[in-house]
Amino acid sequence: MTSALPALTSSLLSAAGVRHAFFTRKGGVSQGLYASLNTGPGSGDAPEAVAENRRRAAAHFGLPAPALATCHQIHSAIAHRAAESWGEARPEGDAVVTTTPGVICGALAADCAPILLADPEAGVVAAAHAGWKGALDGVVAATVAEMTAAGARPERILAAVGPCIAQASYEVGKDYRDRFVAEGAQFDRFFAPGQSPDKRQFDLPGFVLDRLAAACVVRAEALGRDTCAEAEHFFSNRRAFKAGEADYGRLLSAITL
Repeated sequence: MTSALPALTSSLLSAAGVRHAFFTRKGGVSQGLYASLNTGPGSGDAPEAVAENRRRAAAHFGLPAPALATCHQIHSAIAHRAAESWGEARPEGDAVVTTTPGVICGALAADCAPILLADPEAGVVAAAHAGWKGALDGVVAATVAEMTAAGARPERILAAVGPCIAQASYEVGKDYRDRFVAEGAQFDRFFAPGQSPDKRQFDLPGFVLDRLAAACVVRAEALGRDTCAEAEHFFSNRRAFKAGEADYGRLLSAITL
């Protein structure tokens, strides 16, 4: 039986009948800093609470907990194919692709950009985690390439960038901007002036959308929700750091056939 949790959805994916969810921090059992739907095994939360939260996320799709496939995320450009769910045996990487009904592809984030992708005609779905490093190093292209190897076509893929840190909340050093521009002068447009001459404001969702377009995914959208600014709804690494908190919860974004 499906057990619905509070979640955001993409109009693009919903219109195509793709089952997916960008879960918020609400609807779980975790306490304190992790209240309440913390789905990150790598956090300092009680393991039994994380397990129950992940069970609830799987039940949102009417599936058992072992159906959820997420990676041990390392800010890489590594995409894995999940012929079946690997449950708790999480490989290192930052994207999961499947053609198997009943497998839930999931990505964890707490300011980084979660991306859900689908080629409904080919029966291929994917979830990717794109922080600034993974996005710059090519996790989007790697995910699209793995989907293509599984039978998808980039021009048919639908993609949605979920809640992540917005440009207004993402202050970085000028050296950070220089690293991007060294890869491509055109990337300068994703950096706005900061509060001081040595600071910039980085547009992570805009950069991810650009990387999707570069991978020939022409139908993509960003939900436009700021994890750092919306404490009631989302976990945020940056917000936790600024508050001097020891840790933070992880949000789950998930998609399944």
